[in-house]
Amino acid sequence: ALPRAAALPREPQPGLPDLADIKGQAGPKRALEIAAAGGHSLLMVGPPGTGKSMLAQRLPGLLPPLDDEAALESAAVLSLAGQFDIARWGQRPQRSPHHSASSVALVGGGSPPRPGEISLAQHGVLFLDELPEFPRAALEALREPLETGRILISRAARQAEFPARFQLVAAMNPCPCGHLGNPLRACRCTPDQVARYQGRLSGPFLDRLDLLIEVPVIPPRELQDMAVGEASAAVAARVVAARERALARQGAANAMLQAQQLAEHAVMDTAAKALLERSAEKLGWSARSFHRVQRVARTVADLAGADTIAPA
Repeated sequence: ALPRAAALPREPQPGLPDLADIKGQAGPKRALEIAAAGGHSLLMVGPPGTGKSMLAQRLPGLLPPLDDEAALESAAVLSLAGQFDIARWGQRPQRSPHHSASSVALVGGGSPPRPGEISLAQHGVLFLDELPEFPRAALEALREPLETGRILISRAARQAEFPARFQLVAAMNPCPCGHLGNPLRACRCTPDQVARYQGRLSGPFLDRLDLLIEVPVIPPRELQDMAVGEASAAVAARVVAARERALARQGAANAMLQAQQLAEHAVMDTAAKALLERSAEKLGWSARSFHRVQRVARTVADLAGADTIAPA
């Protein structure tokens, strides 16, 4: 038998934008760290110019390189589309389709069926800016792969299944004019316009997103006085440590924990259980939302180096 080739070295991807470039926004930065550590999906909501896109562009710099198996899976899908580059071996793909992209471009299709953006982002980051502007059918088609990590495409008499284990990061304005809740600029939208705009995202779709965070406006005078933020390298070190805890415990990222695994791997103390149950009852959470909060809480505990989930 031929000897097995040595694995290609994988270093953190060079040239990625640094989190230190963004002043303020401590809450969104913390959400980004949690998303990176647990593999969670993230939706950022805020007026234009608050840094939503800048934050999303910095997520890949917080993620560890791919292992051999994941790198092979990513390379295989990219090769189907003629987009594999050996120079990017082991680096997580980053896909940012425009909101004018069709459902076929986003989820795959055609004759013969070809992988879409969600499959080309296998083991990487899929950034959807201006989320409500994407076709409703395309967003609804994301529900299955967000849960299963695969997409089944049926066209005429043919079927094809592609991997789609991507990390979704999305951004949107809070209303059509973009300034709802902006202390520096008045919103021009009526309540009906706001409701219709936000209603473009269905409840079942939103129910599959792990983290939803507001990215507020920071007045220019306050922004000038803020210190330089923490560097991506420091945050990435915490992310790697948290991911290693999860892998040692259950062999996968926390976002991939099944409901039946949570009792074993997302152990809560008495106070945390009581808080979770009160919150679920008061806010009317679905079972999916209840489990989603447990997964995110497990990641927060991993970042803190804790074995048991406890209230903050």
